[in-house]
Amino acid sequence: MKRAIALLPFYLFTLLPLNAQTEALRKLNIAELAVYNLYVDSVDENKLVEDAIRGMLEKLDPHSSYSTPKEVKSMNEPLAGNFEGIGVQYNMIDDTLMVIQPIAGGPSERVGIMAGDRIVTVNDTAIAGVKMSRDEIMRRLRGAKGTKVRLGVARNGIKGNLEFTVVRDKIPVKSVDATYMIRPGIGYIRIGSFGATTHDEFMESLNRLNAEGMTHLILDLQENGGGYLQAAVRIADEFLGRDDLIVYTDGRRSPRTDYKATGNGAFMNGKVVVLVDGYTASAAEIVTGAIQDHDRGMVVGRRTFGKGLVQRPVNLPDGSMIRLTVSHYYTPSGRCIQKPYKKGDSKDYAMDMLNRLKSGELTNADSVHFADSLKYLTLKKQRTVYGGGGIMPDFFVPLDTTRYTKFHRELSAKGLIINANLRYIDKQRKTLVKTYPTFESFNATFEIPKSVTDGIIKEAEKQGIKPKDDNELATTLTYLRLQMKALIARDLWDMSHYFQVINESSDIVKKGIEVLNYEL
Repeated sequence: MKRAIALLPFYLFTLLPLNAQTEALRKLNIAELAVYNLYVDSVDENKLVEDAIRGMLEKLDPHSSYSTPKEVKSMNEPLAGNFEGIGVQYNMIDDTLMVIQPIAGGPSERVGIMAGDRIVTVNDTAIAGVKMSRDEIMRRLRGAKGTKVRLGVARNGIKGNLEFTVVRDKIPVKSVDATYMIRPGIGYIRIGSFGATTHDEFMESLNRLNAEGMTHLILDLQENGGGYLQAAVRIADEFLGRDDLIVYTDGRRSPRTDYKATGNGAFMNGKVVVLVDGYTASAAEIVTGAIQDHDRGMVVGRRTFGKGLVQRPVNLPDGSMIRLTVSHYYTPSGRCIQKPYKKGDSKDYAMDMLNRLKSGELTNADSVHFADSLKYLTLKKQRTVYGGGGIMPDFFVPLDTTRYTKFHRELSAKGLIINANLRYIDKQRKTLVKTYPTFESFNATFEIPKSVTDGIIKEAEKQGIKPKDDNELATTLTYLRLQMKALIARDLWDMSHYFQVINESSDIVKKGIEVLNYEL
């Protein structure tokens, strides 16, 4: 009897009217029912369905994907421009959460939590020194807007723990990483991703730089992995003339859609340089391609990632999501810059950057080869540009492979640099604030003490990490000192000041300044 009941769904399903689609769906449903009802061991039906979905998508392009409800929430937060929590920038040091900076105007700052504080308890539960995972700590700290959380805080110079009750609130997530005047008359804006608030942040940056005397702009899109297409369209719109095509999308079931400039842009006249690298992708490539195709500005750096596929989110009842590729996007000249891929071969696709390095492309522009069929012309000056695999910059900047030594990479991978930075800023914050009341004074005279870098090298040696020779050590220390200075500037002020320090050593940034000065 039990067996007959178990087989009943199969019988009912055979009554469905047949066509190609329902026959395929019936086959899939019968397979799932068979496994769930007849398999020798018990199975997790939800996981069974998730695995089936992933199996289907894995045979498509590299950007169609499935995300669990938890992954969807994590993925959407930076693009939505906010999350709900206590409002601190933090890092972990010795299994303890240390506050780098409270978010200005956020709930933690409002109750008096300060940079350098250690959060040791949450609602009377210890989170410090108990090997609690970072995800679990974040789960306890985050929560719905308006809810309260009690925090036990250890502060240098204060005996015992302080207690604060924080009312959680919406916390902004910034997508513009840096804004400052990099040279007289030249503004610099770095966009880290394209989210819901990117355009508003960008306009705020433009207005600030205009007030400081900006006439020309460096737009830094290095390592920008993309985001919302509409956000990219709004940014590109600020540079282009009325009815200039920004991008268009076209797919098998998605008719062509054109996105055009309104002609009311806030930066229509000044010179523009866009900085890119191999991790500049998707929405960032849309902005880059529009500016290049309309000869609105010069592109500096290395060939971009090459993601020319548009994904449509398909929300599922349990909060999970399928991101399904539904169309290609094309730059104004008609280029599809999606790099080649084999359906179902995500491994080879993921190895593309390593393959570029091995081929010599990252160090030599002549190693990049495009077929004649991929040639296009820009729309005003009729310059040759290429499709079929990222956007090739107008000015190529080779990767300096000697600067980032193997020794430095190992120090970073082991967390030795960030941990040394956290310990130094923790002990010296008050002295640093008193000695350097402004970033300008810090930037002009601060040097990381030799004792700090010596400590990093000594700790590395304990872990069996050593430079191969004195030359590698000297090269590593040169960049390490600069990196440490930039990290300290970030912790004392903000991320914009980090880039203000580090950019002075960037070959791509320096080339961008050179191109702008030449173009002037």
